Amino acid sequence: MENHKRILVIRLSSIGDIILTTAVLKAFKEKYPDYIIDFLVIDKFKDAISLSPYVDNLLLYDKRKNDGLFNLIKFSKELSKNNYDYVFDLHSKFRSKIITFVLSKFYKVKAYTYKKRAFWKSILVNLKLIKYKVDNTIVKNYFSAFKDFDLEYQGEKLNFSFEPELKEKFKEYKDYIVFAVGASKETKKWTVEGFGSLAKKLFETYKKKIILVGGKEDSERCDTIGKISEDSVINLAGKLSLKETGALLSQARFLLTNDSGPFHIARGVGCRTFVIFGPTSPEMFDFGENDVLVYNNIDCSPCSLHGDKICPKKHFKCMKDLSYEKIFNGISICWCFNGWLCSRRSAYKKV
Repeated sequence: MENHKRILVIRLSSIGDIILTTAVLKAFKEKYPDYIIDFLVIDKFKDAISLSPYVDNLLLYDKRKNDGLFNLIKFSKELSKNNYDYVFDLHSKFRSKIITFVLSKFYKVKAYTYKKRAFWKSILVNLKLIKYKVDNTIVKNYFSAFKDFDLEYQGEKLNFSFEPELKEKFKEYKDYIVFAVGASKETKKWTVEGFGSLAKKLFETYKKKIILVGGKEDSERCDTIGKISEDSVINLAGKLSLKETGALLSQARFLLTNDSGPFHIARGVGCRTFVIFGPTSPEMFDFGENDVLVYNNIDCSPCSLHGDKICPKKHFKCMKDLSYEKIFNGISICWCFNGWLCSRRSAYKKV
């Protein structure tokens, strides 16, 4: 293929899904270093991909200005002025589909779309007629959109970039343990009782307070965890930007998190991570040497792609039956005063 071509990659949201694209962007940039890569993202999620070494131009989508069919077509027309050779739709929903269609149909841009779960399977899962099962990892599905470019899949080598000076800002928290206690859906959140009791136990054992991170919407939850932990935490929920969270995690001893954006931020900065799965499937990801899976794996799990407001079975056993003692024992196996003792998820696949 010729050099000096220009491509548009579209992934509009959300934090974790955007960070996951960096694995395929890295592979593409390494194989085609002279290609110009433009990345389109909703403006509120720009910090998930900004400063990436694999993106040449970051383009922001303003929903207030560009939403609606007429405005989307107008926006696509503006994009066409960049004379793209290829467009890769890694979102495959209404906005990205319209943009991709306009560019390919009217401006002769060759279009590629990543393979999503079959629509009929999603319907059957929602109707509880079949059990949820992952067809492939998200990143491998991203790679499928680049099938004509002969990219080499090298695992989920993610990148999350932040300003270098931020690392110095969080130097005082070097080797602290961090908990990310929030998630996009209620059923993806481990219990406040579990987080609070575990924080207390870890503080008593390792003599450092546990740092809590999350958005403003997690502040009340973190306050409750702080009370349960008997003041064993430092509550930074709602006080850090996304980039600051990445800088903090780059200094942390490890992160304990739900299946949520901080899991991928941590992976992108090389932070060792314990990730809790309940209603969603861990098979969506190809875990690395720094990732430890915490999973009850009860009969009804996984039951959902993204989680739900309430447990479909009304018992929430996948999270409620996961005791803080089990997680503490798993952490103790993997970590002691000298550092990390195990690294493969196979060492701690079920708790």
